[in-house]
Amino acid sequence: MNIATMEAANTEEIHLRHVEKDVLIPKMMREKAKERCAEKVEAFNHCCKETGFLMVFKCREQNAALKECLTSHFKDPAFFEECKQEYIQERLEFERTGIRAKNREQKLPASM
Repeated sequence: MNIATMEAANTEEIHLRHVEKDVLIPKMMREKAKERCAEKVEAFNHCCKETGFLMVFKCREQNAALKECLTSHFKDPAFFEECKQEYIQERLEFERTGIRAKNREQKLPASM
């Protein structure tokens, strides 16, 4: 059995703790949804910067579009499953290497 097959089998058997299902995976979903809704996030941010204190009234349309985009991703069971599988893979990699995903992505310093 190769490593990919073992990891695939392990992802089906892994029991997720309450904090993982209800906090960590939804956090990942929010971050990914913001990336997928980047255009609407940018439009809302631009509107807020342009209008200042009146943003509550003047940016309703952009805010509604942003909320709709984020909510559509957050309520999508396939998106939850995608994020769950990514979380499990990161967890397995951490258990294997002891290095968190964020730390793996950082570049190593050049030799001195």
